[in-house]
Amino acid sequence: MSIKVVTDSGCDLNNKLKQEREIDIVPLSIQIDDKHYKDDEQLNTEDLLKQMKNSDSVPKTASPSPMEFIKRFKEAESIFVVTLSSSLSSTYNNAMMAKEMYKEQFQDKFIHVFDSLSASVAETLISLKILELAKKNHKNLEIVEKVNEYISEMKTLFVLDSLENLIKSGRMSRLKGRIATALNIKPILGGNKEGKIELVDRVRGSKKAFKRLIELIGEKGEKLEEKILGIAHCNCLEKAEKFKEEVMKRYNFKDIIIVDAGGISTVYANEGGLIIAF
Repeated sequence: MSIKVVTDSGCDLNNKLKQEREIDIVPLSIQIDDKHYKDDEQLNTEDLLKQMKNSDSVPKTASPSPMEFIKRFKEAESIFVVTLSSSLSSTYNNAMMAKEMYKEQFQDKFIHVFDSLSASVAETLISLKILELAKKNHKNLEIVEKVNEYISEMKTLFVLDSLENLIKSGRMSRLKGRIATALNIKPILGGNKEGKIELVDRVRGSKKAFKRLIELIGEKGEKLEEKILGIAHCNCLEKAEKFKEEVMKRYNFKDIIIVDAGGISTVYANEGGLIIAF
């Protein structure tokens, strides 16, 4: 049985995963003022960060059309799609529409769309789980059942180094933003069971935020020795590597992977942001 994993560009990869080409990415698009970006391999995230910093506008993102997904449905017998949380993006709805349109013509094709209820490296881990199960020769419906269970148990957390995009988007008032910046307050955010972003904690200073994020792994995680920790960094590889080093001193994960934040994750996390999932 040939299978294919299709995901949107919320799924962040590293060079190794890109070279393996086992995950087919459908790009979202990003607009800042009159500048348009396609969130694909050609996107320069440093240029995107500079444009975000120089603009007073909140970046706008657009989901890929159903046709963009349909183009990816042709090459394998079974298709598994992983999308950004349906609470954050219309990508899930567009992928579902693509599935329905495609199956009108090809009724026997197996297509399943997973709502990650998350973003970034969480999508990466879900995609890797599908590939792992397929390589162990699990049947399609077994893969769906096991991956749904994996999604329900997954924890996603991220720490912001910059509050600029929260202020620009109106999620934080300018006054509160100025006070928080002046006091060096760093919010730690996470995904809830509905796939929405909520405040988990707030601390003063990057070092305390770093330490608190490590503590939260122990507070929220179970059976870590059976799990992979994914770390996505927004233009701060050194910080991500240091985080991995500190986590390894304290917890016994099955594996830890570091990936680069793509365009969509960069819009959420901004420069210096770390996103983790396990």
